[in-house]
Amino acid sequence: MTEPTPLEQAPDHIKLAVDLIDILEQANLSKETVLKALEIVKNDFEQHQQ
Repeated sequence: MTEPTPLEQAPDHIKLAVDLIDILEQANLSKETVLKALEIVKNDFEQHQQ
């Protein structure tokens, strides 16, 4: 049996961040586009959690 990697042992928010970074890097979008989209996502998610 292999030992878990540091990422496998990381908290869920770190795992999610790494996944999102990978997705955004693969999309080949400009920095400005990504940051604007992330702002929208953050605001929308916060509103739905109230």
